[in-house]
Amino acid sequence: MPRILYFTVPDAYDGKKLSVFMRGGVNMSYSLYATLRHTEGSVTRDGAVVRSIDRVNGGDVIRVVLPDIGCEIIPTPMELSVIYEDEDILVLNKSGYTAVHPSHGHREDTLANGVVHYLKSKGMNGAFRAVGRLDKGTSGVVVCALNTYSASRLTDCVEKTYIAIADAELTESGTVDVPIIRPDPDKTLRACDESGERAVTHYEVLATGNGKSLLRLRLETGRTHQIRVHMAHIGAPLTGDSLYGTVTDCGRHMLHCYTVNLTHPVSGLKMTFTAPFPQEFQKEIDVNFGKVLKLY
Repeated sequence: MPRILYFTVPDAYDGKKLSVFMRGGVNMSYSLYATLRHTEGSVTRDGAVVRSIDRVNGGDVIRVVLPDIGCEIIPTPMELSVIYEDEDILVLNKSGYTAVHPSHGHREDTLANGVVHYLKSKGMNGAFRAVGRLDKGTSGVVVCALNTYSASRLTDCVEKTYIAIADAELTESGTVDVPIIRPDPDKTLRACDESGERAVTHYEVLATGNGKSLLRLRLETGRTHQIRVHMAHIGAPLTGDSLYGTVTDCGRHMLHCYTVNLTHPVSGLKMTFTAPFPQEFQKEIDVNFGKVLKLY
């Protein structure tokens, strides 16, 4: 079933063109509004089609039928850890052993495959729209937009806080402001280099012990592998990071998206979602920093 939204025109937009209200008052993306304009009956007022050039009045209720777009991702039955769900967003706690998007080596076993199956089982078209991406080895909160409007509203508007374990005892918190490049376009490996794109990572030392540090991190930019590359750059690669550090028995790097803050794309409510640590991550914390640690 397509998602139907209702927007009440505020007095500030009385007498304005519908296009002005949709772009400014509703903050609808240009591409989505262009699609609606060319889809008959997708935007109405009191049951009648309303055009972009038509004037709206304060108090008018504009009905929008969002395009019900599917995808070609293969649906795969999968156990999902759902943190929150409504008509517009689906929030999950991703395993650190699961890739987010299908790739050459992962066609049917990714989070996308599981979400598409989950949505189809509920009678939805099953398009996968992750807002931001976590590396396969990174666990934690993943926000999925369930329609095109939510996807456009959430782009670059999700604030993430990460917890990581690094293979060095850092003495103080700090910021890494070093550009990142992709030395070989055929490889996923990244590196720090002044010729690259600006990348800024803020980290806070929560605890140290056994040659390791427990860190809380926030990003100003969203480069691929940013936290992993920046921590390795300052001599504190993440525990278990096979690309930028050393392999450990845990089978993945110790990076977890712990909390996500966002403004709901439709209701406008401020929301915070938290993902508990998976067993292997909690074990590393207990072993290296003590079971009573509650700083995170």
